[in-house]
Amino acid sequence: MPSELPPARTTRLPIEVLVSPFVSFAKLEAASGILLVVSSVAALLWANSPWEQSYHAFWNTEASIGFGRFALTETLHEWINDGLMPIFFFLVGLEIKREVLIGELSSLRQAAFPLVSAVGGAIVPALFYLMIAHAGKVQKGWAIPMATDIAFVIGALAILGNRVPASLKLFCTALAIADDLFAVIVIALFYTDQIQVIHLAWGFAGIALCFVANRLGVRKPAVYAMIGLFVWYAVLKSGVHATVAGVFLALTIPARTYMDRDPFLERSRSLIDWFEVAPPESAEAHSAIRMMGSQLEMVESPLQRMEHALHPWVSFAILPLFAFSNLGVRILGNMGAAVRHPVSLGVFLGLFVGKPVGIWLSARISAKYRLTTAPADLSWRALFGAAWLCGIGFTMSLFIATLAFNDAALLTMAKIGVLAASLAAGACASAFLIHLNESKIDSNNER
Repeated sequence: MPSELPPARTTRLPIEVLVSPFVSFAKLEAASGILLVVSSVAALLWANSPWEQSYHAFWNTEASIGFGRFALTETLHEWINDGLMPIFFFLVGLEIKREVLIGELSSLRQAAFPLVSAVGGAIVPALFYLMIAHAGKVQKGWAIPMATDIAFVIGALAILGNRVPASLKLFCTALAIADDLFAVIVIALFYTDQIQVIHLAWGFAGIALCFVANRLGVRKPAVYAMIGLFVWYAVLKSGVHATVAGVFLALTIPARTYMDRDPFLERSRSLIDWFEVAPPESAEAHSAIRMMGSQLEMVESPLQRMEHALHPWVSFAILPLFAFSNLGVRILGNMGAAVRHPVSLGVFLGLFVGKPVGIWLSARISAKYRLTTAPADLSWRALFGAAWLCGIGFTMSLFIATLAFNDAALLTMAKIGVLAASLAAGACASAFLIHLNESKIDSNNER
């Protein structure tokens, strides 16, 4: 791609002038993480203000969608968790499929190191939690400290910039994606109470229909969206959380391109030549434009198109809304109890201690016994800093907490533990990586 494209026009439209600051912000690699922080702080301020009741009253407002026997009535909070979060998990599924096909998980050699690290980073935090919270209802939260928030981790690495090597960023990305896959499996297996078999069968039938559409060569995202809506409804009514449907649907989306690079270039040049000689606004010009659009659809896979289209909506709307609606926890008056409560302590130690220890030990042991191969330019101290950064659970941990606990008091303790651990892990890991980088620079200068 050329470094600079010629301007499409000399003047900017008024709407472009108005939205340009937001576009510039969105292009920042850490923008989604910043927005998540803002949403979280806003929720905490509102929930800890004299207007706390209005926060809960607003999110408990009921809204209905549909008609007749197909109408669904849920609170705004439930619509975000049950309606919008499946879109987030659908995007996660697309990313997992892409990584498995062409990314960091595309070969066993590439995938082994972050996968083994992710396994340790899932098991050890759960064990830390169960060592503290192992009795009665509290043990149901064992999966809360297993998850890593990829948005915050990537945002933190972006802020650190060249203080961390590129291989460390790739490792964290691959590990976080594997981590999300484990979270989906855990939700499906351990956080489903009752299953309505008939509805679940309809859901699987819809997924099978998507797979058939893929094999038949259907490439229109709208077709998969319509089937996906049916699958979402069926799975939601089955008792299995609808987020699982999002991941399974993503795995059926076509990832192949139907046109190779050379034919695309040849046809595109011919169409551009045709457009150039055609009279402006003529039928020939519009026909050339339509055919160019068709060529673009053929050379770009539906998976890539959907991932590109959904990413800004998930990053700048769905996840901030989730944080705003779920993190409104009353901290004032609860900190004393949280310091002693097994749920908050288990979550905190699981994320802040168990997560980095599990990732680092698994990586070190697997490399020592040559089960995996660590990147050559990645030091073990830097990897520990990255593992510590993965203690930022946040979105995924909060989501699992809402599934684990129906008891408001236990959910409050879990949220406080997630928040405290994520803040501590992010701050300590960032300080550790900055210090490590400065020590490396000083060492190089002395030489």
